[in-house]
Amino acid sequence: MIIKKKTETYALGQHISMSAHKARRVIDQIRGRSYEETLMILELMPYRACYSIFKLVYSAAANASYNMGSDETNLIISKAEVNEGTTVKKQKPRARGRSFPIKRPTCHITIGVKDISLDEYEDEFMTRINESVYNKSRGGIWGKK
Repeated sequence: MIIKKKTETYALGQHISMSAHKARRVIDQIRGRSYEETLMILELMPYRACYSIFKLVYSAAANASYNMGSDETNLIISKAEVNEGTTVKKQKPRARGRSFPIKRPTCHITIGVKDISLDEYEDEFMTRINESVYNKSRGGIWGKK
């Protein structure tokens, strides 16, 4: 019996205090890159969002090494998305006893890492299944034996 291994792990950061638009600017730069290259890019970029995303990428890699036993050199960023969170609303006092609304946007960031060395294992698994199905049918679509 062949067991199919899970190849992807995630890290989720919720209610991060920044605009989703500003976080997407950084996320678009790292999507599809390797883990080590992503860490270098995030360390060198001058945006505030980089620190939160750096922590999430590091956490996703730690999840992959703990849960799947993956090595960091084989990881790539397979999924990186930013969604809008709730908006924190406050009131600021202004002149003549009036108040002014302050809106602090939040966002939810999801980082998924994939082990590319396990993809080869998955390809081998699929070829074995296809061979077993082919050996059972043997005759193609006409059913000749």
